[in-house]
Amino acid sequence: MNEKLIELRHFIMKDAPELLAYKIRNRTFLQPLEPIRNEQHYTLEGTQLELASDNENQINGLSCIFGVFLKESGQLVGRIALTGISGGAFLNAYMGYAIDQAHNGQGFATIAVNYCVRHAFEQLGLHRIQAGVMPTNKASLRVLEKAGFREEGLAKHYLRINGRWEDHVLLAITQEDINSNG
Repeated sequence: MNEKLIELRHFIMKDAPELLAYKIRNRTFLQPLEPIRNEQHYTLEGTQLELASDNENQINGLSCIFGVFLKESGQLVGRIALTGISGGAFLNAYMGYAIDQAHNGQGFATIAVNYCVRHAFEQLGLHRIQAGVMPTNKASLRVLEKAGFREEGLAKHYLRINGRWEDHVLLAITQEDINSNG
């Protein structure tokens, strides 16, 4: 996959209509993998509030959220986030991502994950990134494996996804993992 096909950038308020269109377009596709969202999540006002909150959290060093955009057209095809950023002795963040159903399986998630890992370690000074994936989500497990994440275990009833407490495979990558691989 050619990394030059996509670009990651922080969302700005003018992206709200396109982010809303992305959320509506992928609502059914992503629902089995996400918490149940209230109807405000699928409104322009709700999307603007989300972006304002995300921006405040980024300013405060609590998160780092990117849109995944096609370089040629500028179309939004995904979202990737580092959240729950911790400093001190932990220097950790949680990673989550999603790619538009029409662009799934084209390598965009792998590129985005690799970019975020580099950004977290080189720009944010983090030491560790972790992610949780439902065991049935084989594609996402493969994305993280290709990016160098290692499995650390299974968390039973970890997150409430689509109205049910779901088990998640816990994966992580540290700076040592990157340094030992190249």
